[in-house]
Amino acid sequence: MTIDVRPASVFEDVRAVLGPKSPQANVCWCLSYRVPSKVNNELRGPARSAYVAELCRKGPPPGVLAHDGDEPVGWAAVAPRADTSFARNRKIPHVDDLPVWSLWCVRVRPGHRKQGISHALIAGAVDFARSRGAPAVEAYPLDNGDARVDLTMAYAGLRKNFERAGFVHAADTTSVLAGHPRVLMRLDLR
Repeated sequence: MTIDVRPASVFEDVRAVLGPKSPQANVCWCLSYRVPSKVNNELRGPARSAYVAELCRKGPPPGVLAHDGDEPVGWAAVAPRADTSFARNRKIPHVDDLPVWSLWCVRVRPGHRKQGISHALIAGAVDFARSRGAPAVEAYPLDNGDARVDLTMAYAGLRKNFERAGFVHAADTTSVLAGHPRVLMRLDLR
């Protein structure tokens, strides 16, 4: 298996990884941190997929996708922090005024897990941000130690995976997800 990570500019590929079985479903589509809470709550069913399709069309792409050949097998959301709710989040601090990018979601499709795809996605998201001038990338993963994490809530990533990618602990947060504290990890690209 050869994993290729590319910008998420093809909506059909994004849909394959993030889309629900039912077009009427109100699943995340990785919009929870990308758009203001009010907009997120107003986007229902097909309007959510239409919003993501527009993000893919107008660019910059809303993240990166991992492909195994032509098959999309994973997703990572990455964007300038200023364009996300992390710019205003009271539970996740800003360590400085650097215009960092946020990497907040890593998702691998069932049937493709435990093959290193999340590591490729983290590296690909960093490369994507670097190519667009990001001075640093931040992530807000779970600090779960060796405890198991429910796969639904593991989207934020795990601290050890970001450490393996060269990120360092930059700050504690008051955010908790699935019973685990989240930490602010940062990779300086300067």
